[in-house]
Formats: sequence, C-alpha cells, structure tokens
Amino acid sequence: MQARCDGYADSDIAREPRERTVGSVGFVGSAGGKGGGRVLGAASATAHANIALIKYWGKADERLIIPRTSSLSLTLDGLETHTSVEFVEPVPESESETGLESEPAGTHALQGTMRDTLRDTLTIDGRVYSGGPLARVSRFLDIVRERSGIHAPARVISRNTVPFGAGLASSASAFAALAAAAARAAGLDLSDRDLSRLARRGSGSACRSVFGGLVQWHAGHDDLTSYADPVATDMKLAIIVITISAGEKPLSSRLAMRRTVTTSPLYPAWTRASERDLHEALDAISRRDLRRLGEISEANAMGMHATMISARPPVIYWLPQSIAALHAVEEVRADGLPAWSTMDAGPNVKVLTDSEHAERVAGALHERLVGCEIQVHHAGTGVRCTTRNKGDR
Repeated sequence: MQARCDGYADSDIAREPRERTVGSVGFVGSAGGKGGGRVLGAASATAHANIALIKYWGKADERLIIPRTSSLSLTLDGLETHTSVEFVEPVPESESETGLESEPAGTHALQGTMRDTLRDTLTIDGRVYSGGPLARVSRFLDIVRERSGIHAPARVISRNTVPFGAGLASSASAFAALAAAAARAAGLDLSDRDLSRLARRGSGSACRSVFGGLVQWHAGHDDLTSYADPVATDMKLAIIVITISAGEKPLSSRLAMRRTVTTSPLYPAWTRASERDLHEALDAISRRDLRRLGEISEANAMGMHATMISARPPVIYWLPQSIAALHAVEEVRADGLPAWSTMDAGPNVKVLTDSEHAERVAGALHERLVGCEIQVHHAGTGVRCTTRNKGDR
C-alpha cells in the first residue's frame, strides 16, 4: 500500500540545511582519526520515533530545550534508529599530516565546538558527515564527556528504518539512541528519567522516545524538572501515516517554532488550551475512551497550526493534498470507523486509531487518497541498550 503524493517534507523530520539532516536520519559519529586508537568504552542502542498527540510547540529555554507546555506522545514500532558509540583514545599524528599539533585526550573538553568537530566523526547510514551535523552531535557528546570525565573523541555509527520525509520525528529516535549509547559507553549509570533528561538536550522530543507506548513529557522549569515518563494504559493504539510529500520544507521547525512564539497573537491562548487538553487526554486514557482522546488530539493539532498561520509572517506547511487527507479522515470517521487526524509542522497527516481497526482505516483512506503512501504503525518499545567489549568493532 505504497504510493506517494507530490509535495514536500513534514516538519518533524524535514531537513534544515545541513544541521537537520542529522536529526532526520540519525547520526554516526566517529573518533580518533586515521587508524583509531584504544577503545575506552563502547555501546549500542536502539530507539523508536514518536508522534505527539498533545503537541510540543515552543521553547521556554532554547539552550536546555525546556518546552513551554507539557506534551503527550505515542512511540511507534517499525521506525527506529540503531546507534553505536565508541570513545576512542586518539592516536597522535604528526603536524605535517594534520596541520595541527597532537595533544592529550584529556585536553579535548577545553577546545570548543570547532575542535570537537575535527576530533569526533559522524557517519549516517554509511555516509560520513561533517559541518553542522557533526557540530550538533559533538555538542551533545560534550555533555556526556563533561558528566563522565571521559575527554576522548567519539566514533558514532547509526542505521535507520525511519523513512526520511515521512514526518515521523526521526530526530527523536536518533538522539534517544545516541543518548543511551553514549551514556552507556561513557560508564554513566542513569535512571530512565535521567536518560530522558539527557536525550532532551539533543532534541526535545527525544526525551519521549526513551519510553515505549504512551509517554508524557513534563515541561518543568529547569533541567531537573523537564523529563518524560511512561503513561500506564492497556489501550492498543495505532498511528496511520499519510505521506503527502517528502521534499525539503522552506522553513525549519526550529525557526517556525520561534516565529510562532514571538509573533502569533494566538499562541498564548493555545498554550493555556494545551494544558487543559493534556489533562483531558490523560483522563480519557484512564477511562480507555478512544473517541475522547481522538477528539482532543485532533483539536490540539489544529490549534497549533492556527498559531502558525497567525504568525507574522504566517507559517503555512499545508498543501492542497493535506486538506484532502483531513477531509478523508472525517469521511472515514463518518462511516463509523475510529479515526482522528493530527499534524506536525509539515504537510503530512497522521491518523490516531486503535490496533483492532487500523488496517480497515488504512484501507478506507487508501481508497480515498489514491497515490499517497499510507502506513500503519502500532505502539513501539522504549530504548534498548547493550554494552560491547572494548575490542569489538
């Protein structure tokens, strides 16, 4: 059931020039230069993407990535990032080979982002990255190095099943996997909550991908109080993804979020409504009320897009096919099937339903949206981490 509409990519994974490329497909960072050196610690981790039902849109603190509102998401199966991290003691190289004098590994943390970029290496699905993507990963790894006392460069290798351009928050799975692997490789013994806090520093939504199923991100007010927790439920939920477009969007989510927060006259009202939406959504979950959860999720997403459209200048990601998909969801629901739409910062549409009806809903949508790629995803698991022997590669 795979076809594709014309258009361009959804906000959650569409690329910002250079930097967003890493978040959208995962990362691979590598360290140590030619030949490498002694491996000080190594680990691998796998994490899944998530889709927010109550949205995260707007930061109270951009450096620590503290959101203005709490959020609720569903971690999805079939959309994962697998990342390996090795901290490698660098092998000294002559100045004639590198143009730089060699230095002890322990001095690495003092060199700043540019020096870190030169020492860490990043490979994504077999492709070596530098520049902005590598700098972003190195900045994140610096947090791990500072906390652990390891000041060696890192080799990070990542493989992904998260389809680029599907609007499935691959930065969430990428940074959740990176956080888990890097922390384990550095010898940090983190609780799930602390791992969630660490992942948040790479990408806000990554804190939710630490856990499986339904997850709440508590906004908090500082680094200690902003973290995610799983939401206990026996509801069997599913998300259907309608891919309208996989092209590069003209404005990054980060810039669109900032513009919305600073210029939209509707944004303050949405944040207040979002707080109520979260409480009502959690109540619906406790009552196993899918209809109410769907109604709240749909309204929350449409409210978020209203804040974007009212920004100055407006942020409009929707395409004509997006509106057609929203109408198709309404039609399917009118025919008696449980289906409620949600959208992130991009043109692609996601549909909340339950596992029992997911295939029927997908089939009904496919009949109405010929040419669009439509995929079913059920609830996924939380991050999984393994430690490798120092000699393994």
